[in-house]
Amino acid sequence: MREKDIYILAIESSCDDTSVAVLHGRKTLSNLVATQQIHREYGGVVPELASRAHQQHIVPLVHQALAKANIDKKLLSAIAFTRGPGLLGSLLVGTSFAKSLALGLGIPLIEVNHMEAHILAHFIETPGKSPPPFPFLAMTISGGHTQIVKVNGYFDMEVLGETLDDAVGEAFDKTAKLLGLPYPGGPLIDKYAGQGNPEAFDFPIPKVDGLNFSFSGLKTSVLYFIQRNTKNDPDFVARERDNICASLQQTIVTILMQKLKKAARETGIRHIAIGGGVAANSGIRQALSEAEHKLGWTTYIPPFQYCTDNAGMIGIVGYLKYLDNRFTDLGVSAQARYRIGGQPH
Repeated sequence: MREKDIYILAIESSCDDTSVAVLHGRKTLSNLVATQQIHREYGGVVPELASRAHQQHIVPLVHQALAKANIDKKLLSAIAFTRGPGLLGSLLVGTSFAKSLALGLGIPLIEVNHMEAHILAHFIETPGKSPPPFPFLAMTISGGHTQIVKVNGYFDMEVLGETLDDAVGEAFDKTAKLLGLPYPGGPLIDKYAGQGNPEAFDFPIPKVDGLNFSFSGLKTSVLYFIQRNTKNDPDFVARERDNICASLQQTIVTILMQKLKKAARETGIRHIAIGGGVAANSGIRQALSEAEHKLGWTTYIPPFQYCTDNAGMIGIVGYLKYLDNRFTDLGVSAQARYRIGGQPH
């Protein structure tokens, strides 16, 4: 089959968003996401509710994705799906549906590692953007993950550092909750930070060996900071909200950039690719822009629709694996923990 005749239907269900995409080669024909609003009531993702919502959304989304792509399911070359990592119940919905659809259509099944997909999203055909050349450094920053990966090839990746506890997006959301902001709070911290003074308050930079990260201590320090200052001044947070957000955001950006600069120095690589939902953060983008000028980096950030959890990034991995004949049998099972370049736990 010629590359231009390859159509991949991709399914992403690792957390609380159901997504289905159709790719024609490297080009996305449709990339639909059903966001689950119910978790806002609980201040975070409730796994059981997420699983049920995936079951409700997945069939209509597949129909809509095929309709938007304007192709018949008989033209599909393969079904790609997220095997892990993620919430097991959510992954089971996508895995089971993908297996059934592939079996029913008599076409190959392709498993995808969610973390590899965030990295390879840079290779989706995007007008005006070129993918990073190998080797490059990829930093994935999202609600569930924080990693720095050396990427030597499509399927040759080495994890250099990762979070030992909370992911950076989780740190944003949890500290936002301490400030009384609704879930998800990360985008709101970014918004209010733009109106505040990043030098107003000092929060600690954790000392973590190598290229690993830790954000749990920062969350605890913010908790104590708020308790200490509101004890005698109940209006402290309301009055200082913008300054707290600006100071907190600067601290988190400093943590990320210190490790990324260290990785670049140690590897000698100056092509830096960023992915994950937190890549939308204005503080991160400004710090990367400054590094480009001061350190001679070339940075790559995909369009926002490919930064958050989406099936388009699953589809590009499916396409690349299809070209390499990396198919999966129907005995495959979802894996909550699944390391890049390794076997499921």
